[in-house]
Amino acid sequence: MTAAPTAPTAPTSPTASLQADALVAAIAAKGSPVCVGLDPTLEQMPAAVRRDDPCASIELFTRGVLDAVAPAVPAVKFQSACFERFGWRGVRVLEACINQARGLGLVVVLDFKRGDIGISSSHYAAAAASAGAHFVTVSGYLGLSGVEPFLAAGLGAFVLVRTSNPDSSAVQSEKLATGPTVAEHMAALVKNLGEKHRGTSGLSAVGAVVGATQSREAGALRAHMPDQIFLIPGYGAQGGTAEDIRIMRRASQPPEKSGVLVTASRSVIYAKANEGQHWLEAVGTAAKNLAHEIRDVVA
Repeated sequence: MTAAPTAPTAPTSPTASLQADALVAAIAAKGSPVCVGLDPTLEQMPAAVRRDDPCASIELFTRGVLDAVAPAVPAVKFQSACFERFGWRGVRVLEACINQARGLGLVVVLDFKRGDIGISSSHYAAAAASAGAHFVTVSGYLGLSGVEPFLAAGLGAFVLVRTSNPDSSAVQSEKLATGPTVAEHMAALVKNLGEKHRGTSGLSAVGAVVGATQSREAGALRAHMPDQIFLIPGYGAQGGTAEDIRIMRRASQPPEKSGVLVTASRSVIYAKANEGQHWLEAVGTAAKNLAHEIRDVVA
């Protein structure tokens, strides 16, 4: 009889709750709960970094962006697909850039939206921990047993609850027979799972992805998840505004305790340079402006 497969052992890492506290500390140090999304696309990169080898191009671009944004922001979010599309060489670049981000003191979110049964999630968790991520994005729609291996590996997890894409409403906004929407039901599950992974800051390492473009539902989701960190995509180029991200935990909290991490990508990493301005200077300025805007909102 063939033996049942066993879950891989993740590298030694801190408990998941420490990741929540590390993110809180990083936000406190920079003063604004913002995250720059690293979504390198060859067609949008400045000519100065384009090489015949696409992997060389994305590495040069990503490394430059990391150096430019690190003084202003506490966290970065790597869109894994932008690197994975180039196979093992792209993954090698991803891991090298994650290592650079950690060296710059940035909290790393690996945006790969994995969602599988427990044994497969254990493999994904080991890979993410080995790559150096602090947090990952995951889907809980196969059940939260698929999320738990990431926490066991010492990672924080942002669970997809209410995503920013318009057609997500066809699933996530639907009402269940018991009353709540699908997204609200997922929010309640996330809260329950997160209780075991609360840091000393009071915030949980089990957070939620809630798009800025879904602000009409955000209040109800916050009521279900009062102590979760909301990873909020959709700000800036996707149409999310300052008003859309006013979904903090409660009034009179400092930025690091607001329970939000607002992410912007294209509006920062592809910021248009003025005549005679180096492209990285434009990126750095855009990151500073993002941090100031969000600080004003959460303050």
